[in-house]
Amino acid sequence: MKKVIVLASVSFASGILFVNIYNSLVNAVAVESNIPASVIATREYFKTVNPGDFFKIFSPLTQVLALLALIVFWRRSSQVRLFLGLALFCYFSADVFTFIYFHPRNDIMFVSQKIPDTETLKRLAAEWSSMNWVRSLIVFLGIVFSFLGIDKIYKANQSV
Repeated sequence: MKKVIVLASVSFASGILFVNIYNSLVNAVAVESNIPASVIATREYFKTVNPGDFFKIFSPLTQVLALLALIVFWRRSSQVRLFLGLALFCYFSADVFTFIYFHPRNDIMFVSQKIPDTETLKRLAAEWSSMNWVRSLIVFLGIVFSFLGIDKIYKANQSV
């Protein structure tokens, strides 16, 4: 059962990463394509559902699974503890980054009553787009640390 937790953790984190990459390759490009019309269209589309609805469920779940993995493998070895702890830190950091950096920009572009001028929208969309790759890198590093921890877990089992 322990291994299911750590494998579920890395699986959910991989899902977060690929949805994030999708947002960079599809949604961000669409938003930047014809500002301000594209932002107005996105506002209408996001009235029903938006990518945040996915992340509100799966990001906390990923963090909980990463925390559980750290707890259940805490005594395995210091290396496992380090790698799983770094993975949790990365997943948590990506969420903090989201709240501090992305939410304010999303609110200005897609939620606020007043639509900003075209230059402001272009700047915000470009900032969002470029920094989403940084957020993706943070999640990717978390996945790498998770796999390093999993590797140490399996190597420890082989030596027994």
